[in-house]
Parts: sequence; C-alpha cells; structure tokens
Amino acid sequence: MMLLPRSTRWVVSLATLLLLPHATSAQHNRTILDAKEAGPDFAVQGEYVGTIGTKAKIGAQVIALGGGRFDAVIYTNGLPGAGWDNKTKVHLHGDTTDGTAHLKGKNFDGTIKDGLFAGTAEDGVKFELKKVERTSPTAGAVPPPGATVLFDGKNTDAWSVGKLVEGDLLGVPATTKQTFEDFLLHIEFRTPFMPTARGQGRGNSGVYLADQYEVQVLDSFGLEGADNECGGIYHAAKPLVNMCFPPLSWQTYDIDFRAARFTPDGKTKKENAVVTVRHNGMPIQYNLELKGATPGGHRADEHPGPIFLQDHGNPVRFRNIWIVPR
Repeated sequence: MMLLPRSTRWVVSLATLLLLPHATSAQHNRTILDAKEAGPDFAVQGEYVGTIGTKAKIGAQVIALGGGRFDAVIYTNGLPGAGWDNKTKVHLHGDTTDGTAHLKGKNFDGTIKDGLFAGTAEDGVKFELKKVERTSPTAGAVPPPGATVLFDGKNTDAWSVGKLVEGDLLGVPATTKQTFEDFLLHIEFRTPFMPTARGQGRGNSGVYLADQYEVQVLDSFGLEGADNECGGIYHAAKPLVNMCFPPLSWQTYDIDFRAARFTPDGKTKKENAVVTVRHNGMPIQYNLELKGATPGGHRADEHPGPIFLQDHGNPVRFRNIWIVPR
C-alpha cells in the first residue's frame, strides 16, 4: 500500500471529516411519502386500542424514532378524542430486537409484533391492544351549496402560487387568488414520514388564515400538544387536545373564522379576529380571540386576505379544499 505524504494525508482526512456531516444529515432527513416504502418501523408506529386487566379500556400511540427505536404513550380510557380523560398517561421507550419492539415505562413492560401490543403493568396485570387506523369523520366532505372549491385535484386555477404534485395533490407553497373575510374552511392534509427528524423539522407546514394567522401543521403524533405543534395557533394558543394522526394519514381541519373588525376608515381595530378549529372532527380551538397576526405570514394588518399554505421545507400535501363565505 502506498503511503501519501503527511500533508496530503491531513488534507484527505480533513475532507473526509467535512463530508461526514453531510452524509449524516441526508440520512437524518430521510423523507418518505409512500407507506409501501416506509419499512418495518412504520408498520409498528400507530394507534392501538384494548384493555388492561379484565375490563378497563386503554389506548396507545407508538411513535417511530428511526433505527428501530420507539416512544409510546398509554392513555387511560382510550385514545385522544375517543375516550381519554385528557389527564392520565404513561410514557414508554424502547427499541427492536429480532423483529419485535420492546417498550418499557413506569409499571409497563410490553412488546409489539404483528399489530399486537401486549404485556404487563403494575402487579403483573396484563394488557393487550390491537392496532387501529382512525379516519377523520369529515374526510372527503362534499362542498355544500354556496361553497367555493379551491382545490379538487384537477388544477390549481384558484391559486396564484401552487402546483400539482403526485398527480392530484396540492404542494406547498400555495396562495389563493381570492381574499376572504368571514368563512368556513375545509382542508385535508398529509404529513410525510420522517422518523429521524424532530420538532419543527418533522412534517412542518401551516394554514394561514388571511395570510396572517397560522394554524400549525406538523407531525405532532403522540406529542404534548403545544402552540407550535399541530392544531396550535402559532405563539398564541395550544390545542385543547392533540388530535394528530400518524404521518402519512390524511387529516382534516374545519376552520370557522371571523375577521377582525375595524372602524369605517379601516385604521382602528374594534374587535379581534375569532377562530374555531376542528381537527379530525374534534374541537381543538373554540371561539379563540386572535389578538394579532402570528409570525410567518406575508401580512400583519389583520384585514381580509388570501389563504396561504406554508412551505417550511417538508413535502406536506393537501387535497379537498373548499371555503364557504359567511
């Protein structure tokens, strides 16, 4: 083997070190849009429902972290929006060995294989949960009379910025040509599967009302439900409950919005804007006063404006968008 001169070896070593972070970053940011290509961790991730002991109902959300590692949350009485008391939950952590995920937490020890999450809790009490796939009750909602269809998968004619992706979905960024004041907005979205990404780097987008007030879109499946997570009004209010479905699931927002009211000259605000948001059919913001525009939009005057769908570097997709002016 021929040895390089010491100075050359130093340069080569430095170049190698400089290249390593780029490879790590590419792997870290792997983004998957098709469940068929998502791998075994995606098959484990999801929602589970069952019982503990003889009759008590519990639910679980299992979150993939990449490399066969998982977090899980156990909820008393059922899943969020489907029985959970919005108080009691237990966090578990674990990884995969020989094709079986093994998770442990306070008094809980269980395994997941072939859609079955089973194990023991305190005092050896057994639990068993089966994987379920929830769908939003408003998914595929048909535009009512008087609605303006903003996107039906055929074209982007209603958008000054926006493009078709994956054949019949709307990509980001996108901005409507029309401006709106008071309205009911129905919109369906899908976050990508990004198991090794974290926080704001995991399926990030946003639905901006009047291009000023952001209803956050994020893969917040199984998280606490903060104001910068899915369903939160960015920097203003956290969701009443985190109704986020797993990534690659289609989800819905049904948003009832009333714009801020101004004096006739348009210079002085008399009343704040008000919003009610239903995420996957559940109220998560209710008659919330918006005291001002949130960061990230293109405007801050709180007057009527377009609907803006944010591009935050992740391929979030949208479909079936319509609006009913009030």
